[in-house]
Amino acid sequence: MKNVLIINGHEYYKKSKGELNQTIFNEMQHLLTDQFDIKTTVVDKGYEVEEEIEKWLWADVVIMQTPIYWFSIPGKFKQYIDRVYMDNIFFKGSNQYGRGGLLTGKKYMFSLTWNAPEAIFDNDEAFYEGKSLDEAIMHLHKMNQYVGMSPLPTYTIHDVVKHPNIDHYKHKLENHVAEVFGIGEHH
Repeated sequence: MKNVLIINGHEYYKKSKGELNQTIFNEMQHLLTDQFDIKTTVVDKGYEVEEEIEKWLWADVVIMQTPIYWFSIPGKFKQYIDRVYMDNIFFKGSNQYGRGGLLTGKKYMFSLTWNAPEAIFDNDEAFYEGKSLDEAIMHLHKMNQYVGMSPLPTYTIHDVVKHPNIDHYKHKLENHVAEVFGIGEHH
C-alpha cells in the first residue's frame, strides 16, 4: 500500500456544516502523508469524473470520510459513486452476480461520523437489534465488494452532536491509523 486516496463525502447543510468531517479528513492526511502518496477529493467542492476515475485506478487504498445521514452516505457522495463507479473500468459482467469487480487488490476504509450513540450497535435491546456497526452499513461494504475491493477496519465516532470531543476523536483516529497502516505510535 503506497498510494492513498482520501475522500471527504460530507454534504453541507445549515445544521451540518462539516467541521468535524473536515477535521478528521485533515488529520487523516496529516497522519499518512509521511509514509504514503496522498491524493484527495472533497465531494462538496466539486470534481471531474475522469480525474476521479484516474485517482481510484492510481490508489491502493481509498479512505471514505463521511457522515452517516439517515442510515447512509450523503446524497452528493452517493451521486459521486454513481458517476465514478463506471462499468468496464470498475466492474464488468460476470456469470455470478457481484463477481465482476475490476479493482481487485485495492482496499477501502470507511471513516464515519454518526450522531447515533455507539451503544446501539451489538446490543439486542437497541435500535439495530444486535447488529454490529459494519452490519448496519453492509450496503456500503457491498458496493465496494462489487467492484472488487477488500475492506480495512472501519473507523467511527459516535454521538457527535451531543458529545463533540475533537481531542478524543483525533487520539482514537491516530490509534486506528497506527493499527491499520502500521505507522506511528499507539498511545
